[in-house]
Parts: sequence; structure tokens; C-alpha cells
Amino acid sequence: MANPTRIGARIRAKRGDLGLRQAELARSCGISPSYLNLIEHERRRIGGALLMRIAGALDIAPEMLSEGAETTLTTALGVAADAHPATNAEVDRLDEFASRFPGWAQVIESQHTELGRLQRLVAELSDRLTYDPFLSASMHEVLSSVTAVRSASAILADGGEISPEWQARFHRNIFEDSQRLATSTEALVEYLDAGGNAAGTASLPQDELEAWLSENAWQVAVLEENPKSPDVQVPGLAELGPSARILAETFLAQYRSDIESLPLEPFKKAVGELVADPIALAAEFQVGLPTVFRRLASLAADDLPGGQPFGLVACDASGTLIFRKPVFGFDVPHYGAACSLWPLFHAMQRPMAPLRQQVRTVAREEHSFDTFALAEVDYPAGYGKPPVITSWMLIRPMKQKTTDTLAVGMSCRICAVETCPARREPSIVGKAREGDEEMTARL
Repeated sequence: MANPTRIGARIRAKRGDLGLRQAELARSCGISPSYLNLIEHERRRIGGALLMRIAGALDIAPEMLSEGAETTLTTALGVAADAHPATNAEVDRLDEFASRFPGWAQVIESQHTELGRLQRLVAELSDRLTYDPFLSASMHEVLSSVTAVRSASAILADGGEISPEWQARFHRNIFEDSQRLATSTEALVEYLDAGGNAAGTASLPQDELEAWLSENAWQVAVLEENPKSPDVQVPGLAELGPSARILAETFLAQYRSDIESLPLEPFKKAVGELVADPIALAAEFQVGLPTVFRRLASLAADDLPGGQPFGLVACDASGTLIFRKPVFGFDVPHYGAACSLWPLFHAMQRPMAPLRQQVRTVAREEHSFDTFALAEVDYPAGYGKPPVITSWMLIRPMKQKTTDTLAVGMSCRICAVETCPARREPSIVGKAREGDEEMTARL
């Protein structure tokens, strides 16, 4: 049964566009004009065969009259309007616009989606160009080679007298520097073409590890099936580089420990009831919150109510991100410093005290998240030695957008909140909306 909340208005608007009178449309559909009048004024339900007949008489697809078919499109138009508040778009007439001009509505939706994709791409490229150590070293090598070739060439082109011995030496230097320049440039182009994430081209061991985990959907299935077997062969582990393999073995040891504390099937059953409360899950299984965070982040979308996977981020006492499982809408930098407003960093001010904070990302297309954070303290070196602090933040997507939340970004360089008191450097993107400025200013 179609939802009658707006379907009558759609029928009335389309009938007006076609210049049909109520009596003409009612007659072609086999109903009385009075009954059609009740439908158009949302006083009678409609669906099934009658909906098909009316749609046929209006020469329109039935789904264009039904509520469900336009919900996604209308929502997308609302998001696009929110991203441009200065235009004063008539948001109260979005449903009418989508019904009368579905093609143009889809154009707007497609453009807004593409703008969001490009904005994320700019964020990733900015992060790489600013902080990627491989890219920085490669550019330095290229510039050094170019400078050496230019210096030697300038001496030869100066016109002064140079002995044959020195000429031969300069020619040899130019040849060797040119070879080095060609090799460096080829390596740089190959790295850029691969995106810095392909196997064998990741610039850091952590990138290589996370690429491997991403390929396996962040879950080690063979350990889930045989958590206590010491001889389990983990697929793809041997293909990692030496440093990445060391990180992977440390990760797998932690993963195995988490499985023993929280076996998959009992945990999945409990998650269905307590997914919104990690503290309750920790109390149910008598484990620490970071263990619950890691197990929730390892679950597939199909194993979670609502089908939304969790993100997970961890950092050490220096603020360096040591684990990054991203989630759509919440970008995590790979090379530079993250937004200092994240609850991940606030948790280190109160170790072992759980924090919960709803946040929304400041971008062209905003996303809301429920975050849970906790900093755990360990003393592996014993008494009198520095402690090891690791802060964890679980990121849970929220279906409903909220406005009274903390506005955060990915990093200062691509954050649009100009008045943020924690800003470290100017932003390369446009200014945020007034609401974002005010929300951050409360800090």
C-alpha cells in the first residue's frame, strides 16, 4: 500500500501539468470525480491496481507517485540544499519539485554526489602531498637531480675554456644524473598511478597492513573458525613486507586474544540487543571496552543491526594514529595529524574514563556519528618506568542527522571551520556554515 501522505499532491500537480480536469482523469481511471477529489486531498488511501490506473492515465511511472520511490531523491535534494544555505532553497517544496521535475532532481542529486566525491579526493590528495614521506623523498630526489643536471649544463654552456678532461667529467655527471632523474621519475609516476595503496607500493608498513586488512573486510576468518589452533595459516600474511608482517603478527596476537574473550557467535547474538551500548557489552562479557571496540569493528555489516559497519581509530600518547579503520563519511588522515577535537584525543586527558560524544563531519555532505572513546594505560616496563597509553575511538554511523553535535573535521588543512580555537594552519577549502562555526566556538 502506498503511503497517502503526499501522493495526492503528486497526482494533483501532474494532472495540472497535463491540463486535465478532475472529471476527465476520474473517468479514465474508472472512479468518480468526488473519490478522486478525496484522494488528491489526502483523505483516501490509494495503492495497488488503482495506483497503476492513475499512473497510466497520467502517462507516468507508478513509482513516481509512490512515497518510497522518491524518499531517497528528496532526501538527497535536502542534503544538497543544506550544503548551500545562502541560496534559500524552498526545502518545504522538495517533494513537489521531485515529483514534477524528476529528471532535473536527479541531475542535482548526481552533481551533489560528484562534488562530495571530489571533495573527498581533494582531502586525500592534500593529505598525501603534505605528509606522505615517500612522495616527499621522491620529489626531493627529482629536484636534486634536475639541479645537478642544470648546474653541469650551465658550466658547459657558459662558453669559457674547459679542458677536455673536465668536459668529459661534466658530460659523465650529466649522463649519470639524467639516469637517476629518469629512474626517480618513473618510480614516482608508478607510485602515483597506484594510488599509494596497491600491494607493494604502500609507503609505510602501517599502510600495507591496513590495505591487507581492508582486502579481508577487517576480519580474519581463519582465526574466527580456529581461535586456539597455533598452526593456522593466515592468507596473504606471507606476501606482506618484513616490517608490515611484524605489525600484522602483533595485530593477529591481539585479534586472537579478543576472540578468546569474545567468541563470534555469542558476541553477535549479544550485539543485536546491546549494539548501542558498548559499556553494557563489556559488562555482559566482563572484558575491557577496547576489546569490545575492536570486536565491533571486526563485524561485517550483515552482522550488525541496520547494516552499518563501525569504524575504529587508535593513537598512542604522541597522538600518532596507529590503527585506522575508516567508515564512510568519517575520513581519517594517513600521513598528517588528525583533528584535535576528536574524542580520541580528549580521552587521553582522563585515562580509563569512557567518553561518548555525538559528532558531525564538516564537509559538503555532512554525516553524523556516535563515538565512544577510552584511553587505556599499561606498564610493560614495570614500576618507575614510563607507561604506555593507547587511546581507542569507536565510530558508529547515525542514520538521523543531528545539529546539536560537535563539528569536527579530518585535519586543519581541509577543515572549513575558520574560527576553530584548535586550528593549527589555514584551510585550503571554503568557509563552513554559521552553525558549524558557532558549535565549535562553544569549546
